[in-house]
Amino acid sequence: MTTLPTPPPAPRFTAGTFTPAPGRGSLGKMLRTHAKIEASLTLRHGEQILLTLLIPLALLIGLSLLDILPSAQLGSASKVDWITPRILALAVMSSAFTGQAIALGFDRRYGVLKRLSATALPRWLLVAGRVAAALVVVALQAVILGVVAALLGWSPSLGGLLGAVPFLIIGTFAFGALGLLLGGALRAEAVLALANIVWFVLLLAGGILLAPSTMPPGLATFVELLPSGALAEGLRSVLLDGSFGWGPFAVLAGWGVAAGALATRTTRLT
Repeated sequence: MTTLPTPPPAPRFTAGTFTPAPGRGSLGKMLRTHAKIEASLTLRHGEQILLTLLIPLALLIGLSLLDILPSAQLGSASKVDWITPRILALAVMSSAFTGQAIALGFDRRYGVLKRLSATALPRWLLVAGRVAAALVVVALQAVILGVVAALLGWSPSLGGLLGAVPFLIIGTFAFGALGLLLGGALRAEAVLALANIVWFVLLLAGGILLAPSTMPPGLATFVELLPSGALAEGLRSVLLDGSFGWGPFAVLAGWGVAAGALATRTTRLT
């Protein structure tokens, strides 16, 4: 005699009784929400605004108006045409590397990252949300710096502006991965000190304010292989010379992949 399977019990509540329905939201919505929160926290932080926007703006205006830059670096370019791509590189480094590293270090210290990891957010989305927030901040920086530079006489070609977008994106990815690597492995106090030291060193000797072309050949090659030098030279090439530099682009991609892979192994929640 064959027995029929027992039918499943009828649901206790009809569909739609509870609104909203419990359960994890879509990945796209979680990513947008997480990125929005991270971006708003960055933009509301006074120290972050000083680092990511006010200092680059002051350097852009000061170096464009004052006779500080050596003529050997400028060549036939005007001061504002020469300095604007490098200030854009500095802005990316400030927000994606220094800002992200410090924020992540203190999020770990106060247990924010540990609590977020206990939610429905996947770990890869925690990283993706921070990178997306950095891209939002970089986009705002680029618009503001570009408008101020245009008021100072900067007039890039449309092709140059379009060619600069991939460099800003890959630069944000590379410096963001380096920021996660630093901020996810050390104590918050050490991250704060080391991130600011690295920022100053790369600003002065990493190919941003001092062009590799003015350095000895061996040192110039080393600086061009740094993420700061690669981004500054890539933006200069596309915005000033009108040519896309695949070499600097590949250097930035390599830094991003290597730092991202290492960060996944070394990042700690607390």
